[in-house]
Amino acid sequence: MGEAKTSEKAPKKSWFKGLSAEFKKIIWPDKMSVAKQTTAVVVVSLILGVLIKIIDMLIQIGLDFIV
Repeated sequence: MGEAKTSEKAPKKSWFKGLSAEFKKIIWPDKMSVAKQTTAVVVVSLILGVLIKIIDMLIQIGLDFIV
């Protein structure tokens, strides 16, 4: 099987040109959609945190009852 040559490196200028070209292809979201998505993540995180706390308390009550 052939091995890739690791001694051949692309010049830094062409690497930065490629990186710049890739960044130009990115479609950045507008502020409104970022705000909506951030709000959704925070709300879901809070809801899950409360649910986990409730389940933890129920398990603790059950264990205290058993012991």
